Amino acid sequence: MNMGIIIIILIVMWGVLTYNKFIILRGRVDNSWAQIDVQLKRRFNLIPNLVSSVKGYAKHEKKTLEEVTTSRTKYLSAKTPEEKLGANSELTSALSRLFAVAENYPDLKASTNFLDLQKQLKDTEDKISFSRQFYNDTAMKYNIGIIKIPASIIANLFGFKGRPYFKVEGEERENIEVKF
Repeated sequence: MNMGIIIIILIVMWGVLTYNKFIILRGRVDNSWAQIDVQLKRRFNLIPNLVSSVKGYAKHEKKTLEEVTTSRTKYLSAKTPEEKLGANSELTSALSRLFAVAENYPDLKASTNFLDLQKQLKDTEDKISFSRQFYNDTAMKYNIGIIKIPASIIANLFGFKGRPYFKVEGEERENIEVKF
């Protein structure tokens, strides 16, 4: 067999293996994003009940309740991961303001329903944190893979694009103490 043919076969095999590696990594990134999305949806499903609980005690806090509801709706209508990341930051900020409002209502803090919702939300937030970390780790492996030379040739040839990281935004960086 001619040495040139062997080299061409090896290059084609390398290209196919590299392409398949990127397909697998991209699938893992998509799956890890879907896991975040599942947890965020769980969180958003808790929000109407939380808002209703607070509404009964804090009728004059209408603006804060509307911000939470608006942020939730914005997330649910977001199409891309980038839009969802932005809407999630808004919602986290609105929820922290809602919890601050709840601090002023001792009866609300003692409500069994509210305490249960708070526990469920805390559990969900823990799952979201884990899912975010897993997503970022997976996105990092994928992003590094598509820019490393010579694999970047295959990535560019077949249009593999980097994925955004789940970053902590301004108010989310601050420690928020939630006590009821």
